[in-house]
Amino acid sequence: MSGPHPAAPADGALDHVVINVLRRMDEAADLFAALGFRLTPRGHHSLGSINHLMMTPGPYLELVGVPESGAQRQDVLDSPFGLNGLVVASRDADATQARLAALGLAAGPPVAFSRPVIVDGHEEAARFRTVRVPAHLFPAGRLYHCEHLTPDLVWRPEWLDHPNGFSGIDALTIESPAPEVDAPLYAAASGAPAEAAGGVWTLRLGTTRIAIVPGPAARFATLALRFRGLDALEARATALPAATWVRHGPDKAELTLPAFGLQLPCRAAP
Repeated sequence: MSGPHPAAPADGALDHVVINVLRRMDEAADLFAALGFRLTPRGHHSLGSINHLMMTPGPYLELVGVPESGAQRQDVLDSPFGLNGLVVASRDADATQARLAALGLAAGPPVAFSRPVIVDGHEEAARFRTVRVPAHLFPAGRLYHCEHLTPDLVWRPEWLDHPNGFSGIDALTIESPAPEVDAPLYAAASGAPAEAAGGVWTLRLGTTRIAIVPGPAARFATLALRFRGLDALEARATALPAATWVRHGPDKAELTLPAFGLQLPCRAAP
């Protein structure tokens, strides 16, 4: 087992956020590429799913789906379409599983899987171990922990520079009919304390804010993204019929992708 890579998020920080596109991966990948995101080459997981990543030096954004033929990952098929995966970083999946089990929140032992990665013309295996929590306790979307056994095959410098300036994930907003019930569960599962103010519960996974707010149904509602500037993204978004772009000033905007049910507040920051 390889040791943790310096670029991998610290234990308990946000590892990545997942957008489930099911069998529409080509459409989703084309859209995000047209918006100026640099996508990693398509990955094929040993569990029966496919993906593209949009990397930052910290947490990243993942498009996940299932292939047209062959094994198809059941938990992806069973998951809601669109924004639906909150993944917490783990440096030791066994220790994470033990902590969750002590809280009554472990859905099972760590699951190991891999996907091929081509680096400098050679095929390597990016390897992971994940620990899941009971799905019925988190109806808004999947929550699980991920240990990267080969982080050097994920956080590659050639994948960090996006034409649109994408540089980080600021916040995930989760709607809940009962935030006061759900927030302690998210806090226990992630290991981060939750604080309440004005009916909104907030916890931090590393530098990313998780807000649990009142709503009619449990869902991952919005994902706030950070960019080095907004002009490059605006030029691409306003040229695409599949995107809606509303500017709220020099440093803030709202990007909506209706085909995938995505609301993506955007801000410019160094």
